[in-house]
Amino acid sequence: MALLNFRKREEKTGAGNAELEAFLKGYSIEVMPRTAAKVDDFRDLLPAGTRVYIAHIEGTPIEDMVATAKRIKDEGFDVMPHFPARIIKDKATLADWIAQYQGEADVKQGLILAGGVAKPHGDFDSSMQLLETGLFDQAGFTNLHVAGHPEPNLDIDPEGGRANTYAALDWKQEFSKRTDAEMALATQFCFEAQPVIEWVNEMQERGLNIPVHIGIAGPAKLQTMIKFAIACGVGPSLKVLQKRAKDVTKLLLPHEPTEILTDLAAHKAANPDFNITQVHFFPLGGIKTNANWAIDNGGENTAPVNAN
Repeated sequence: MALLNFRKREEKTGAGNAELEAFLKGYSIEVMPRTAAKVDDFRDLLPAGTRVYIAHIEGTPIEDMVATAKRIKDEGFDVMPHFPARIIKDKATLADWIAQYQGEADVKQGLILAGGVAKPHGDFDSSMQLLETGLFDQAGFTNLHVAGHPEPNLDIDPEGGRANTYAALDWKQEFSKRTDAEMALATQFCFEAQPVIEWVNEMQERGLNIPVHIGIAGPAKLQTMIKFAIACGVGPSLKVLQKRAKDVTKLLLPHEPTEILTDLAAHKAANPDFNITQVHFFPLGGIKTNANWAIDNGGENTAPVNAN
């Protein structure tokens, strides 16, 4: 009986919620070459115009990245490959990557980030160094996204707090004034709305107004979710998963993002100037699972291109 009650509770807060449907409009999703290859046709899963990020993991050949970008672009979607600074050897390599992406897939969007590699492969250590090359503007990029961290990140601020994080955001805010590209913060995922709300409000109070695309972990087994959360340094909101893990009935179900997104959607509806402008999904439990959750909860805003 508890299992049935739990399902009813999630359906009530998710499907049919007008605020949530509006909040999910224009969502983006992240893939890798190997996960994208498991999808026969993205038009069966994604709404028209969906931005698809392509994560570049260390060791993935640029040729695989470019081929994935071309395939997804050919299916009618905007592609935004990652440019991780620490695995790019030098400026010439960056220029070559940009040329390949544009020659094969007409790429004009990129997520510029430091990358998860401890030791840089070459000249670059940060996203700011990549942006300073000027190559993205020279190539006519229309959208340049950078990383955001709603919760303190010990890799960036080893002593705690946000001093280094905010210094980097201040630099990116100034850069946004001199680039022709539209900028946004694509954030790490969280599991609780309140820390996100407080972070976004704090940034606005500091004068940081780059639009926020909030990172959300798609539906996945609870054990998978906890593993990724620990690996990615997700801190305070991890307690939401730990609390859920104590309830044996909830261990039988995948963890879904219904609660955090419902809460953020309600806050956005009540505060239209709140600076989260889009949702970005990390499909930890699979692209199809994530896309189907969005279809079930987003109404017409998330209906796939090839909707029956």
